[in-house]
Amino acid sequence: MRLADQSGSVSEQSLTTHFCTLAGVRHPVVLGGMGPPSTSPELVAAVSNAGGLGILGCSGLSTAQIAEHAARIRELTSEPFGLNLLLFAVGDDAVEAVLAARPPVASFAWPRQDHPLPEIFARAHDAGCLVMHMVSDVSGARRAAAAGADIVVAQGTEGGGHVGVMGTMPLVPQVVDAVTPRPVLAAGGIADGRGLAAALMLGADGVLLGTRFLTTQEAPVSDAVKQIILDSDGHNTDLTEIPDIISQRVWPGAFARTWRNELIEQWSGREWELRQRLPEVAAAVAASRAAGDLDGVPILFGQDAGLITSIEPAKDVVESIVRQASELLDGGRDRVSAHTVTPR
Repeated sequence: MRLADQSGSVSEQSLTTHFCTLAGVRHPVVLGGMGPPSTSPELVAAVSNAGGLGILGCSGLSTAQIAEHAARIRELTSEPFGLNLLLFAVGDDAVEAVLAARPPVASFAWPRQDHPLPEIFARAHDAGCLVMHMVSDVSGARRAAAAGADIVVAQGTEGGGHVGVMGTMPLVPQVVDAVTPRPVLAAGGIADGRGLAAALMLGADGVLLGTRFLTTQEAPVSDAVKQIILDSDGHNTDLTEIPDIISQRVWPGAFARTWRNELIEQWSGREWELRQRLPEVAAAVAASRAAGDLDGVPILFGQDAGLITSIEPAKDVVESIVRQASELLDGGRDRVSAHTVTPR
């Protein structure tokens, strides 16, 4: 992590890292590449306009929708943004559509072992894109760096959605050591400036957040889902395969961090029976979704829900994260000195 502190007024405070310079953004804060219905061009643009990097997940979109969403983002912001693909879940047509849109950042995650990452990354570079790649372990980080990724995201198991099994605190410095001098973004369990300050001290160049941006005014999720996140202390989530069994989409090496609602409690430890009764359960989940019964559908969010207490504009979230991190880093020496115990 290379840090240049540029302190002005509170509203202008910024932390400039190598990632910021490379990506052309003011703040080392990134919106995770969640797909619809969790995010939208409006949320992506709001984060980018605030000085961070907004990223839109495109894995559930048609090629026409990818082009339309990219165009919409450009209508809303002139700042850099990214488009993200889950490589295991898409075909080459989706890769082509993302690269045809020429986002400043092409973001990828969750490849299979047989995915030709060097070829995909080279095509992205040929399209004029920076390449960002998310990993959940050190071997994945080394693979991404060898394939030519410009930015590596180290995602810890505390994050919402699909994650690995190593915590953010030990994972980030290992990934930093493995891929230096490439910038690393820390992800998983981060929701405020304390997380950004900690990530920078671990050697990362910034942070990538998902759950925190779900509870912004621009996020297209329902008010009921936002309230569930606000009410959570972070302890009521589980790592489970239940959502993926129900959707019949197997992620390579990932678990889903999910709200422990009635659906998850009912089938936890009985995944074998869930597979046997899949048509029945899938129909029940679809009916619950149509009826707005959130206890009957998977709701994915991270343990950092326990750090989130309000629904705010995305701009305020980005600025408050940077402001708090700046204040913590500026005052760190004083806090350590104040608590130093003199040996007798």
